[in-house]
Amino acid sequence: MWILKVIMCVFNGVIFLAGGVSVFVGIFVELNSKYMRAVLDHIKDSPPALAQLPNVGYLLIALGAVLAIMGFLGCCGALSESKCMLLTFFITVLIVFLAEVAGASIILLFQPMAQKLLDGIRGKASQSIKSQYGENEVLTTAWNQTMNLMKCCGYNDFNDFTGSPFFKHTSQYPNNCCNGKTTGCTKTAAATAHAMGCFDSLVKQVEDNSALLAGVAICIAAMEVCAMTVTILLYKN
Repeated sequence: MWILKVIMCVFNGVIFLAGGVSVFVGIFVELNSKYMRAVLDHIKDSPPALAQLPNVGYLLIALGAVLAIMGFLGCCGALSESKCMLLTFFITVLIVFLAEVAGASIILLFQPMAQKLLDGIRGKASQSIKSQYGENEVLTTAWNQTMNLMKCCGYNDFNDFTGSPFFKHTSQYPNNCCNGKTTGCTKTAAATAHAMGCFDSLVKQVEDNSALLAGVAICIAAMEVCAMTVTILLYKN
């Protein structure tokens, strides 16, 4: 019996920690998503569906909070041998598990759609930069922060800034277009630097981290299944 309690506490300790990490990542994403919102707000006729992308932070925070509560309930239920808490924990984990499966399916279906939508506004994003970067303070700050965060240049590449108010005034490109070069980011230097556009950088980051995210998700799901199994055994005993 005590072995089941220890196993239960270990599983729920991991789930609790996973919830804490999810909340931390969600807060980080939310703090930086305001720049993405500002960028999307200044792209004329951008698809309404893209406005939901910055809300990923809220989703991660909510998921993390639920996981943390689940871990707490599971440990308390096992240690106190409370059937009520164990049953509540089992039902909660089952609901979250089913929601995660549904959410993963939606993400797999929505990812190509989101990429297609982002790819479809290349021209509009470029035009927004050409007409407002260096003149509109909100958009300029949003793009600067986005480029600093993602280590990229423009939506497509440095050509997005050609003819912008910033270029007309300085005859140069943002430092990110020359891979952080602090002075003299001319057209020749920007072309030589081959800095990646922010859209291509976002796609690359998603592709590079997709295996890691999938692995973490599978581990959490496996922990939840094990926790539910141990909960049933504890409840029966």
